[in-house]
Amino acid sequence: MAGWKTAWRSFYYAGAPEAADPVLAKGKVALLVIDVQNTYLARAADRASLPPLEQAREAAWDGFHDRMHGTVIPTIARLIGRFRADGNPVLFARIACLTPDGRDRSLSQKKPGWNNLFLPHDSDASQIAPALAPRHGEVVVTKTTDSALTGTNLRLILANMGITHVACTGIFTDQCVSSTVRSLADESFDVILVEDGCAAGTMELHLREIEILNRIYCEVMRADDLVRYLPA
Repeated sequence: MAGWKTAWRSFYYAGAPEAADPVLAKGKVALLVIDVQNTYLARAADRASLPPLEQAREAAWDGFHDRMHGTVIPTIARLIGRFRADGNPVLFARIACLTPDGRDRSLSQKKPGWNNLFLPHDSDASQIAPALAPRHGEVVVTKTTDSALTGTNLRLILANMGITHVACTGIFTDQCVSSTVRSLADESFDVILVEDGCAAGTMELHLREIEILNRIYCEVMRADDLVRYLPA
């Protein structure tokens, strides 16, 4: 893989100059962890007991879970530790409905199919994975939308905190992460998307979306690259 400045180029940026180094100031760069919740890490206790179609569906997610536990969660945990140690804010977003029947969910979370999400805010399924649990005093926004900005006051929170750069991690690259990155860019935040801190249902979907977002809405880099630019 080439360096981040020339990697993950789409048609639009195939011949463009290298990206510039980000200038990150202490206290003005935040880490945002998006939707790494228990519901997405749950697996069938006994796959062999499932009907054949459900077994196949469960097996199709093996790559996602391998990436989450082998790459994404360890990467996010390392970044959380670094941001906390340096005094740079860590924020979290999670999907959860506030009403008992879920009628406050956005249309995209009510449509039939995989994205039909009913996650009561106090349920275990809606909680952030324990390996990445927020500390007391860290901001956690609850959303019923894909974008972490659209359905919350996160934009106002970031502005009030003086944040200029947001490093985005989480799931799913091609859904809530993508929607959040685009919203942040539209609100004139500088966005860094941490490639090894994100996952989609498949690597094909992940890489396709990374390429679409790169340079237009964010700068894509890996965690090691980001750490080199972080102010101590």
